[in-house]
Amino acid sequence: MSNKNINSTIKMRGKNVDVFYGDKQALFGVDLDIEKNQVTSLIGPSGCGKSTFLRCLNRMNDTIDICKVKGEITLDGQNIYDKDIDVVELRARVGMVFQKPNPFPKSIYENVAYGPKIHGMANSKEELDKIVLKSLKRAGLFDEVKDRLDDAGTSLSGGQQQRLCIARAIATRPEILLMDEPCSALDPIATAIIEELIDELREKFTIVIVTHSMQQAARVSQKTAFFHLGKLIEEGATEEIFTNPINKKTQDYIMGRIG
Repeated sequence: MSNKNINSTIKMRGKNVDVFYGDKQALFGVDLDIEKNQVTSLIGPSGCGKSTFLRCLNRMNDTIDICKVKGEITLDGQNIYDKDIDVVELRARVGMVFQKPNPFPKSIYENVAYGPKIHGMANSKEELDKIVLKSLKRAGLFDEVKDRLDDAGTSLSGGQQQRLCIARAIATRPEILLMDEPCSALDPIATAIIEELIDELREKFTIVIVTHSMQQAARVSQKTAFFHLGKLIEEGATEEIFTNPINKKTQDYIMGRIG
């Protein structure tokens, strides 16, 4: 993948993004480009605004009454906060995987089929079967569950449940996958499997991941953005951020002096 920077293009762009929860400002003037088919890691101490920024990218903050977002976030050049944007359609294009695995109380099959059904992506049971199987394969789960697709999604182990949630997220064929600390509830073996999966998925998807683990950011991402107290302090190639950060705050965080 040595040519990944030659034809990389901006998939999403945040310009001067401010976020308020009531009177409290959570993000201050964030400018960040998300590049196509790369993994961008958002790192920083708890409460620094990284998850808030992530939730701006598919308008999940809209679900919080007191939350107000200012500035501009574009997807392929179009502002996702325009009045004529269909939020349901936006969330099909920008999928999300949460911190704790949250399979629906349905079968493994139905968990993955749910999104394609509501978005009318399959005209027959046969087409739906294809989407479900392809998504489970892409999420590295198919071989483990192929004989038990009618079992409850909740009957799987934690790591399998998280891969089921990834399969569910990619079943609607999103262009971007947002991951909010997807491994924080998992053991090291399950974490390693998900990290490997992230690396495979970026060939087809653009991925933004919030992580508390700097080791994880270093392992999975090509670009890293460091947030502190609601501000984007520094962003750049992951290797540069970890070995040669420009800002002293970034250096202090990486060295464990702030956090």
